[in-house]
Amino acid sequence: MTNSTLDATVVSVIIPAYNSEKTIKETIKSVLNQTFTIFELIIINDGSQDSTLDVITQIQDSRIKVFSYPNAGGNVSRNRGLHHAVGEFVSFLDADDLWTPDKLQSQLNSLQENVTAKVAYSWTDYINANSKFILSGKRINVNGNIYENLLLSNFLENGSNPLICRKALITLGGFDESLTAAQDWDMWLRLASKFDFICVPSVQILYRISSNSVSCNLVRQEKSCLQVLEKAYKERTSLGDATQRTLKNSWNISLANLYKYLTCKALQKPFNQKKCLASGRFLWKYFLNDPSRLQNINFTLKVLLKIIIILTLPTLYYSITKRREVRSQEPETLLNILVA
Repeated sequence: MTNSTLDATVVSVIIPAYNSEKTIKETIKSVLNQTFTIFELIIINDGSQDSTLDVITQIQDSRIKVFSYPNAGGNVSRNRGLHHAVGEFVSFLDADDLWTPDKLQSQLNSLQENVTAKVAYSWTDYINANSKFILSGKRINVNGNIYENLLLSNFLENGSNPLICRKALITLGGFDESLTAAQDWDMWLRLASKFDFICVPSVQILYRISSNSVSCNLVRQEKSCLQVLEKAYKERTSLGDATQRTLKNSWNISLANLYKYLTCKALQKPFNQKKCLASGRFLWKYFLNDPSRLQNINFTLKVLLKIIIILTLPTLYYSITKRREVRSQEPETLLNILVA
């Protein structure tokens, strides 16, 4: 039974939406189809210029609350949604991603069973524009103090993942509005520095890969991720919680993981010379920072060969990948090399 009264609202779901007319309906339905029903769904219309608002208003459900603002970006929209939220717990969902029906219930159960934890996270799979499965995400299961693990790589993978105690978010002042990307990783790190996490070892987030997503702006992604890492490591240094040698090794691993991700991201379709050149630069930085570069030399050489072929023989590469797609019935993915 749906209970939408303010004092009974347990979870606040926040969806920032900007020009999301193609996906917002499916995203909303994935929330309304949750087995856990005592929630409010706050949609922040971030100055959309398309029919996003019209699509939203056609969906009738008393739990939906829509607020429209001038365009300000996803991190500002998340903070605006947090300002309106009344639930004990909060979860954010991008306007093109989906949840499995048991997402909220499973994460809420985990938090209620582990009272010291303030954040519950699950696993992610990747889907395409047609909501078809592309590949599996990371399957990392760590609990309690996960800060060191999260510093090496953002294994929560996206901003549509965790369920968080609202008071914890408010204590930290919400998302960093100065960041143009990677604001979710920054927030997860800040939460992990103060609170315990609990993992729900199940795929419950379906992250949509699209060429116009924020994460596809590689230069912006690189700059913001470096900002996040530099701030986190600066805080670690000031706290004196590790030796310089340990910090240096950890820093190199963080950079290697970041540039490995960016390399594979740059090799996502559609291919072009600019992205290939960027992938070459990212691969070089990955190689320089990887403490296990010699053990991982096969990966480096394979990616380098792929870059060279795309740059010099793009027609041949398209032909090869097309035959592979037909044979496997699965599309080429941005993380195919990384996952392998």
